[in-house]
Amino acid sequence: MKATGSVSELHLEEMKKEIEALAIAKGFYNKPEDIPKKLLFAFIELGEASDAWKKGLPEEKIAEELIDVLFYVLDASRLACPTMNMDEVFRKKLEKSLGRPFQYGEGHRGKQP
Repeated sequence: MKATGSVSELHLEEMKKEIEALAIAKGFYNKPEDIPKKLLFAFIELGEASDAWKKGLPEEKIAEELIDVLFYVLDASRLACPTMNMDEVFRKKLEKSLGRPFQYGEGHRGKQP
């Protein structure tokens, strides 16, 4: 089974650098002890995305909230695991997930279509 798109064109590491520049330029939390705050903010943004979807807001608003989640997750990753290349971690995790059985972790079992 193959994923759609080209996994080799990911640029999470570049995004981390852009987010780091943003954090510094705007005076956002920028220390390892701030990681729990960043993860909490990611969770809050995820809730905002869910709320926007439930309210039937435009896709652009939902997408913006989901991007906020990614911002906080990638920002936390640069502080929590600075030596890890997130592009490579993503590739490995995708390969691992592709090798799992149909509906793995979905909380139910069914037959593959």
